Amino acid sequence: MRISTNTIFDKGVARMGELQTGLAKSQQQVSTGKRLLAPSDDPVASARALEVTNAQEINSKYAINRRSAKDALSMTEGALQSVTTLLQDVKTLIVQAGNGTLTNSDRQFVATELQGRYDELLGLANTRDGVGNYIFAGYQNTAQPFSATATGANYTGDQGEFKLQVHTGRQIEVSQNGSEVFQQISSSHTFVSAPGTPATGTISKGTIIDSTQLTGSGYNITLDATAANYTVATNATPAVTVATGAYASGQPIQFQGLEFVITGAAANDVYTVRPTATQSVFTTIKDLIGVLQGPVSSAADKTKLTSGLSVANENIDKALDHVLTVRAGTGASLKEIESLDSLGEDLNIQYAQTLSDLQDLDYVQAITDLMKQQTALQASQQSFMKVTALSLFDYLS
Repeated sequence: MRISTNTIFDKGVARMGELQTGLAKSQQQVSTGKRLLAPSDDPVASARALEVTNAQEINSKYAINRRSAKDALSMTEGALQSVTTLLQDVKTLIVQAGNGTLTNSDRQFVATELQGRYDELLGLANTRDGVGNYIFAGYQNTAQPFSATATGANYTGDQGEFKLQVHTGRQIEVSQNGSEVFQQISSSHTFVSAPGTPATGTISKGTIIDSTQLTGSGYNITLDATAANYTVATNATPAVTVATGAYASGQPIQFQGLEFVITGAAANDVYTVRPTATQSVFTTIKDLIGVLQGPVSSAADKTKLTSGLSVANENIDKALDHVLTVRAGTGASLKEIESLDSLGEDLNIQYAQTLSDLQDLDYVQAITDLMKQQTALQASQQSFMKVTALSLFDYLS
């Protein structure tokens, strides 16, 4: 079979081009250290490498979220630690105020110091983070959540708690709403009062004058048809009358360790008194200040002071336990983040190893292939020169 000169040249050039392309690819692999330079090199490995890379990037995003969560929780923990110390100081002042040798002026000094503690607690409840957001305001974190009132503090935040995705299928709360931390504190010695139906007068907030007499019952205070007398009965079924007496507007009504003042009542008025399950720590401190500011000049006043200090001490204990419980939850979240950080680092190592197995070059094999390709290209070039020199024109003189 006769092979034309054009065919010889075409075949030789094509083969050298193939060898040069392979050699260039091998050189690029050696220089980059990567086996996969394009998806076509190994479609299956390329697809798997893309999946692993995406997982690695997501894991990195989780690590960023964990750092943010750790910062937020650490700030919350710092504020709660200060609250804990403050409440312990309040307990110390309660014990100090119970000293029987103190005069009315001495108790005023303690009340003044407690006012300072109240102001400090209000500042802690309005703590801001590094970007100016209030950490105890729920989702309304751009507005101050707590403002002082005569009876405690008003909360204008909401019940929201921010969460961050810190791992696959795991979200962690990184904030606490102020209502939960400072207001929803259990209390067995708190009472609320309100006009019933019908009622035309006003009734004061209940004052505990002797905590040893408390029963935890709710009551109805009813005036008779002439508004001259009142009757206090439990609001259970059947109702049990616990006190009666003559009514005078603005004069205290006392029964079972409690004291209320009704002003402007009319005939057949009904007023409801019931125990509450929770009380704000701000209200507890304000009530304590009120107890200490009251003069003690009689045995009844002394009993009222002792009872008020006992109630305040118990409520501060419950507030302290509540804050410590919140701190424990915060600490548990920080501990979990540390564990997730360790897991994330392990995953990064695994992802890196998998990508290395899929993409990285085996240098021993690659250099061997490179040398083979160089030898083949040189041989191809030499043989091309020999074959193209077989033309008859080369023998014409």
